[in-house]
Amino acid sequence: MTVDGWIRHEVVIVCDQSNLDAMPISRSLRSIGRQRSSWLILLGAGGAATAIALASPSLGLPSSSSSAISDSPKEVIDQVWQIVYRDYLDSTGKYNPEDWKGLRKDLLAKNYSATSESYEAIRGMLASLDDPYTRFLDPKEFKEMQIDTSGELTGVGIQLSLDKDTKELVVVSPIEGTPASKAGVQPKDVIVFINGQSTKGMSTADAVKLIRGKEGSEVTLGLRRKGSVIQVPLIRARIEIQAVDQQLNTTVDGTKIGYIRLKQFNAHAAKGMRSAIKNLENEGAQGYVLDLRSNPGGLLEASVDIARQWLDEGTIVRTKTRDGIQDVRRANGSALTKRPVVVLVNEGSASASEILSGALQDNHRGVLVGQKTFGKGLVQSVRGLSDGSGLTVTIAKYLTPSGTDIHKNGIEPDVKAVMSEKEIKNLNLEDLGSGKDSQYKVAETTLIKALKKVLDGTFYNPVGVNLSYALQSSV
Repeated sequence: MTVDGWIRHEVVIVCDQSNLDAMPISRSLRSIGRQRSSWLILLGAGGAATAIALASPSLGLPSSSSSAISDSPKEVIDQVWQIVYRDYLDSTGKYNPEDWKGLRKDLLAKNYSATSESYEAIRGMLASLDDPYTRFLDPKEFKEMQIDTSGELTGVGIQLSLDKDTKELVVVSPIEGTPASKAGVQPKDVIVFINGQSTKGMSTADAVKLIRGKEGSEVTLGLRRKGSVIQVPLIRARIEIQAVDQQLNTTVDGTKIGYIRLKQFNAHAAKGMRSAIKNLENEGAQGYVLDLRSNPGGLLEASVDIARQWLDEGTIVRTKTRDGIQDVRRANGSALTKRPVVVLVNEGSASASEILSGALQDNHRGVLVGQKTFGKGLVQSVRGLSDGSGLTVTIAKYLTPSGTDIHKNGIEPDVKAVMSEKEIKNLNLEDLGSGKDSQYKVAETTLIKALKKVLDGTFYNPVGVNLSYALQSSV
């Protein structure tokens, strides 16, 4: 198992989002009537989105509001079909417009007695594209995706993991300021029951279902701590998920290093990064290690905003649709620091993480340390459908500032650093960014070398960076 597998897949934040209308991102995500749907940009191996526009699914083709399919399971089938027909960027070579038209005719000719049957038909239709990022989300799955991206949740505020050896549910850490933190829940507490129900053999997903609930409702956890079991009643509340962790590390020679771990690009990530940089600047940080390991991605706008906090000049990212329409995002002179930065990446650093990594690397702003990144260079939109379900569909690809298409290729680090299997097995979340973290130690050494280059004036001159590429009209 890799660090990515341990951190990304086993740690669950126990929260729920019960009032979507209360949050701007959630409001953008939900379906907006029968003939209008949300159009969102998706970046991330696991899925994340932000609203960019509103659009109607109508294409001048047979309308989904026709008497034959309106208010029937066929309506959503047709909505999905039309979105793909108009916007889909084929990266697999499996999409043929004429075959797609024939598929629509066949599916709408059938009768569907229940939504489950129409959902199965939609998934089969999308499977023909052989694109893992173009997928249908039933209403429950769509809501879960909104939870991942909003950065604001309703729950108790604990990070939950399944112990690799004992298979017990363990608290990784409580989130500061949440009901769990205020009630004294501690890291490594073992959850033995939830509202009186034993957790023996329970998965994290099953535990989350029991712990989540509406704001103001109560859940009681049985926690084993140092051999004793205590009952902890918790009142669920609105929680802001912290995407950014920070700390000031001091080396043996007295060098002050600002360590920032960015866990995901949610709606609060840019704000958290801005606060972390300012705090560490005030604490006297001489340089930075930015940890993007196992960060699966997230909001496009968050990745651009965060890049601008490190870059004064240069291209950040370029996106290109199937019709050749391009959008270029650039730095705007709003960098918060010019101190050297080393970026930690691994095979779990994906999508928005790769946008940020590529921007810093290609602009010679930061040095990448670690392992080759995931290699997801496709952009998805997320469409809310008329019945509360949703669709993620690949609509564009993105290129790094130097024009590199990293999809399925990833970004190679400037300095390679790989953890041993033994270290991976024994590494805990709290060890990241410490002397127990060998990749961090390599990043620290690399940063100290960069600090020496600052003294002789050879580190990061933004003038003219990628200018020739930025002036190109096509790629």
